[in-house]
Amino acid sequence: MRHAWGGVAAFGFLLGGCMVGPDYVTPAVPVTPKFKEATRPVDDKTAGIWVRATPGDAFERGKWWEVFGDPQLNRLEEQLGDANQSLREAEARFAQSRALIRLARASEFPSVSAGVSAASIKESGNQPYVLDKNPPPLGDFQMPFDLNYEVDFWGKVRRGVEAAREESQATAADLSTAGLSLHAELALDYIDLRAQDAQQRLLDETVKAYAHALDLTLKRQSGGLAPESDVEQARAQLDTTKVQATDIGVTRAQFEHAIAVLIGEPPAALNIPPAPFGQLKPRAAPAMLPSELLQRRPDIAAAERRVAEANQQIGIADAAFYPDVNLAALAGFEGTTPANWFVWPSLLWSVGTTLSQPVFDGGAIRAQSDAVRAAYTQNVASYRQTTLSAFQDVEDNLSTLRILGREARQQRDAVVAANQALKTFTTLYIGGEVAYLQVITAQTTALSNEVNEVDIQRRRMEANVRLIKALGGGWGVGQLPVLASSGLPRGAFVPVGQQ
Repeated sequence: MRHAWGGVAAFGFLLGGCMVGPDYVTPAVPVTPKFKEATRPVDDKTAGIWVRATPGDAFERGKWWEVFGDPQLNRLEEQLGDANQSLREAEARFAQSRALIRLARASEFPSVSAGVSAASIKESGNQPYVLDKNPPPLGDFQMPFDLNYEVDFWGKVRRGVEAAREESQATAADLSTAGLSLHAELALDYIDLRAQDAQQRLLDETVKAYAHALDLTLKRQSGGLAPESDVEQARAQLDTTKVQATDIGVTRAQFEHAIAVLIGEPPAALNIPPAPFGQLKPRAAPAMLPSELLQRRPDIAAAERRVAEANQQIGIADAAFYPDVNLAALAGFEGTTPANWFVWPSLLWSVGTTLSQPVFDGGAIRAQSDAVRAAYTQNVASYRQTTLSAFQDVEDNLSTLRILGREARQQRDAVVAANQALKTFTTLYIGGEVAYLQVITAQTTALSNEVNEVDIQRRRMEANVRLIKALGGGWGVGQLPVLASSGLPRGAFVPVGQQ
């Protein structure tokens, strides 16, 4: 029996060395030498779009929101990582993918089962060729051990394990993508909330100014220097602005509620006091090349890992064209009574090999092969499209920052000019040289320009967040889990830092 088991082991070892199907090679994607928008001149003298990355950079550590220098934002971002339910859902999916690796690896080993049975057997006395019509009842006591093993002759099992590993890495990248998106969403909501604070402060100051203007017109009207229509216009302007100031509270409350849900708290439990918008002070993002983006975006990494997984599925489908080889063994004891159950003559064993090959399946195997090849092509297209979309995200936000930088300076000039015009018309009105309608027009223009200035500042801050997100935050492919393998196929993905 020792020789039999040795032969089986040697046979399995020899058969386990083959591998059918294509080796994986990362698909090529269109990459430009540099970002177009990053090379255009930036006439914003306060800050450029790109800076040279330095060791220990906060952006590189992953907590990219710290570049805004806002302690309240930092605290909220830290809470998100601990309590956000969407993030926990993504973490659970990753844990599930790790368990599926162990499930796939189980097929690399034989399955062994054991059991015990005891039965009393009485055969029919009316059977033909039975001499004794009343035989005593027979006992059947069994303790078999069954071993079954599918020899991975064509690499189907090994490719299944690798596919599970690659899906697990893709799921880990999905988790990073979810985290990046949620942290960015929180930062955007926080910026919008602070923009509402700035608008509220502006409108409150404007209400005070308009109240002062109404007092002025009332005094002039009582002295016979202004008609009643001036008072009515001043009062209408004040009341309209009060409505605008009150309405700001609706939008601010909604952003505060959204932030509460992101950090895993009920909206009633979170109160964010108003604060100046100007305390958010981002710096320029570290410069990089388009080719580096392929290593920094978790969604690109996830798409690439699923291409590798689809490649393994081709090998699994190809293995179906070849025979399946199974080894089976059985050993145990069988006796007619407990007394002779465990004696040497009751020993039984068998060892055998089964080879099976589909002869006719109506084209099912070929259809499955065509399906997985089509799925591979689909994943390649998705990977390339994800890469192109990533390049677009970066270019869009670079151009937004560049253009809004110029627009912000133009808007500042417009605010200064509008306030100067308002001051001039107010002086002329007091001197009786112009109608109050011109003061109203100047007030409306000045307020509109100041509101637009705050909005441009908000859009610039949001573009900074979206650019950081487009660059992958502080993520890199080296953060993908390195999953133990008995040997990755040639061309397989190995994270940076593990090569």
